[in-house]
Amino acid sequence: MHRMLAVLRSVAARCADGPPPSGALTPGRGERAAPGRLSLALQGGGSFGAFTWGVLDRLLEEDAVDFDAISGVSAGAINGVILASGLASGGRAAARAGLERFWRRASEAAPRSSGKSMAFDLSTRILSPYQFNPLDLNPLRALIAAEIDFEAVRRRSPLRLLVGATRVSDGHLRIFRETEMTPDVVLASACLPLLNQAMTIEGRPIGTAAMRRTRR
Repeated sequence: MHRMLAVLRSVAARCADGPPPSGALTPGRGERAAPGRLSLALQGGGSFGAFTWGVLDRLLEEDAVDFDAISGVSAGAINGVILASGLASGGRAAARAGLERFWRRASEAAPRSSGKSMAFDLSTRILSPYQFNPLDLNPLRALIAAEIDFEAVRRRSPLRLLVGATRVSDGHLRIFRETEMTPDVVLASACLPLLNQAMTIEGRPIGTAAMRRTRR
């Protein structure tokens, strides 16, 4: 953690120094990179998502650091959309508060290890989500609804969003942009194949990007 903070401080210091040296180009574009603007790819997975919250929180403390684009899947997508929502609705303080509330509530809602949880885990490996969870109950829906202003993201997101999910019918990746962001898009990217049904978007079942590995 100390090493990560040192890296972040180094990035912030370089961003605060001003424009890049003469001749510095964005790879493949032939354009000067804007100082202090980061493009981040956020990984999925619950523990990685919680760690990423801490990294984003630290970056948001630095006024010299700004965000250009965020791509993510699953927990990474959730972090990216909460970040965009907070920045669009109330700036850096709102983004930090939204990320903290989400991850604290997610931690409180997570099931604790017990004999019942072992039986639950076994059941999900025997039955499909359409059998085990026919009503498609998903506590994540309420969590993201409480923290994300989807209209603000669609109308005035200050950064570019790229949220990845999988078309179940053919396993192809579907990238959703900030102007397309809805609760179903985030839930599709973050759905757990053993627990949640795929979301129907544009008339097609869409699920987590991890399904691409499952199909291969």
